Amino acid sequence: MTLTDTQRAILAVIAERIEAEGLPPSQAEIARALGFRSLRAAQYHLEALEAAGAIERLPGRARGLRLRVPVPGRQPELPFAKAAASDEMLHLPILGRVAAGAPIGSGAEAGEEGVLAIDRGLFRPAPDYLLRVEGDSMREEGILDGDLVGVQRTSQARSGQIVVARIDEEITIKRLETSAQGIRLLACNADYAPITVSADADFAVEGLYCGLLRPNRSLGR
Repeated sequence: MTLTDTQRAILAVIAERIEAEGLPPSQAEIARALGFRSLRAAQYHLEALEAAGAIERLPGRARGLRLRVPVPGRQPELPFAKAAASDEMLHLPILGRVAAGAPIGSGAEAGEEGVLAIDRGLFRPAPDYLLRVEGDSMREEGILDGDLVGVQRTSQARSGQIVVARIDEEITIKRLETSAQGIRLLACNADYAPITVSADADFAVEGLYCGLLRPNRSLGR
């Protein structure tokens, strides 16, 4: 298999993100990391890597990338392999809605819609519950209105991660940005302005985004 320097760099970016966060990067994150001016450039190289057998792209998943070859200088471990081979199922409660737009009321523990049994290999890391997305503010990350997002319960998150956050008893899913100036929640849709969290707001990270399911369409991240 002969790869270009750019393609090897993309493999390294994918491996680094999986190692750091347990999740592959999105096309937008690959484009930013490699300095591409468009998502199409990232897509072109991913298609070439898939044709070469270096990666597998999982249909319907916004972060549906699976390494199929060892990356030079890294352990030849494929984080999804064990989960994909497992027969264990996750039983995840659907605990209401989360806004991908303006924050909405009803917290993650309200309005349980039932429990969904899914293949453990669909998520990495494993989530604790699902929330139904309402709105399109995260569409550039492939998170669409009506999707079910997996959420891992935690109050800790790094700047740049996608989180489910609570602001004064309202719940939203956004990309977290922390700086010396304070906290902002960023949409992945140019139609939505950032949400600046005021110093006196009752703010908390409720969990980390782990992936999504697309009911009646396709499963995926």
